[in-house]
Amino acid sequence: MTSGARRMWTRITSLLPGHDDLADVRRDPRRDLLAGLTVAIVALPLALGFGVSSGLGAEAGLATAVVAGSLAAVFGGSNLQVSGPTGAMTVVLVPIVGTYGPTGVLTVGLMAGVLLVALAAMRAGKYMQYVPAPVVEGFTLGIACVIGLQQIPNALGVTKPEGDRVLVVTWRAVEEFAHAPNWTAVGLAVAVAAVMLAGARWRPTVPFSIVAVIAATVVAQLAHLDAAQPIGDLPSGLPAPTLAFLDPGALGSLLGPAVAVAALAALESLLSASVADGMTVGQRHDPDRELFGQGLANIASPLFGGVPATGAIARTAVNVRTGATSRLASLTHAAVLAVIVFAAAPLVSTIPLAALAGVLLATAIRMVEVGSLRAMARVTRSDALILVLTAVATLVLDLVYAVIIGLVVAGALALRAVAQQARLDQVPLDRGDHTAEEHALLAEHIVAYRLDGPLFFAAAHRFLLELTEVADVRVIVLRMARVSTMDATGALVLKDAVEKLTRRGILVLASGIRPGQRQVLDSVGALELLQPDGREYATTPEAIRAARDHLELTGILSADTVPQQPAPKPALPSESQEEPA
Repeated sequence: MTSGARRMWTRITSLLPGHDDLADVRRDPRRDLLAGLTVAIVALPLALGFGVSSGLGAEAGLATAVVAGSLAAVFGGSNLQVSGPTGAMTVVLVPIVGTYGPTGVLTVGLMAGVLLVALAAMRAGKYMQYVPAPVVEGFTLGIACVIGLQQIPNALGVTKPEGDRVLVVTWRAVEEFAHAPNWTAVGLAVAVAAVMLAGARWRPTVPFSIVAVIAATVVAQLAHLDAAQPIGDLPSGLPAPTLAFLDPGALGSLLGPAVAVAALAALESLLSASVADGMTVGQRHDPDRELFGQGLANIASPLFGGVPATGAIARTAVNVRTGATSRLASLTHAAVLAVIVFAAAPLVSTIPLAALAGVLLATAIRMVEVGSLRAMARVTRSDALILVLTAVATLVLDLVYAVIIGLVVAGALALRAVAQQARLDQVPLDRGDHTAEEHALLAEHIVAYRLDGPLFFAAAHRFLLELTEVADVRVIVLRMARVSTMDATGALVLKDAVEKLTRRGILVLASGIRPGQRQVLDSVGALELLQPDGREYATTPEAIRAARDHLELTGILSADTVPQQPAPKPALPSESQEEPA
């Protein structure tokens, strides 16, 4: 086996379950089994609701929770992550269903799973840490708004209008309700949402969602509420796995949606795993392995008619709060839902759609952390702007565009903040052994500037303007030891400024150039301009002596006008290359 093949094999085996996972499962199985049962009770109405909202039906949501939930539990990178259908993914799937139909969604899910596995192989999980907090907060707020608006048709008891824009669909549903009100559906949705929200404050550990849904179902059956439309028939079991939905000719047109689904699955899953880490002590997820597990889950889910899945923040939080310690809890959650699919499908089929809409409305409301939003908005105006833009883009466009817009705006504002830290300050010349008159004479012809901070494309042109406006001097000394970074644009702008000053007869010298900066300056031809005759000045006093020699050589100063300064003592290894201003 070649070295490359060995590295690839090592990489693949590092993404597979190991002995540590089995040891974690054996640690406290009772707590994990109880936690998994609790999560399954919470997840049932959510899986049904998100399946209905996606357009593929409640059975698709259940299949996703069972198949994807179990595979992600085994192969994922977090011991506590719970995966399945989520509201964020539903937001992306609705327009895909409208454009490509149910088979298009299944194909997109399969392609997204392959992309996630590829991301895991490329070790892309670590880049999640670079997503700014305002983008995540705005993203979450936008998702909550979209999930809530998606439930309006079922909450109002009207047929879902045509369209893939949630604002348009919501408006049409309200218009239809105004012509033929269905107060029964509204009452059920509001009652379920109220019970969930009030119960969460009263007894946070009790799964009031399933209690409210059971109560609404019982009332609808006993009172014969025909206006409360039920879910409808569900199959008693999972369908046999098949690839009949796959159309090779459509893969090219579905690549864009697949990339969007994969990006969202990666973002939400890694975010959820990070939230789980923050709620515990000693738990840390493996981001690359998490992508690998989500990839396998999304490859398998479409084979059983399921929608794309991600890590679910709400269900993961319930899992942590109920005492889960290993991935056995997540696996138990999937197993319990499988039992329900096989044994209780007829009972589940009688649940009113309005009751599920109430569950998702309450879920959307609970997703909005008002205190966190206030804190984020008060940090800086830039953070508030990023948050609002991301949330609005999520609502008006889609989630992937929203994240891209948030990242671009955050990057631009960060560059602006870094650029503002760059400074060009005139500093006084060191007097040395000169008398006051001699020092004044040198200061009349020599000026020193200290470059402080980054010299790159976002800040360089300001230096050009400031440098080229210098007048009535013969020599400029640039102290560059404090330049933190430099790119090609900064070097080119500096070169341009030096050339303009040279054409005016002003000599430009530089001191304290770092090795990395020297390479950039040399690559654009600026280094030879800053080092006349090939001389390099490590410290400012050396550059000042060279400037004085230049003034004497050109006849501006006579040799006996200003006495020679003694050579500075050698700097100790611990001393800075550039003396303080």
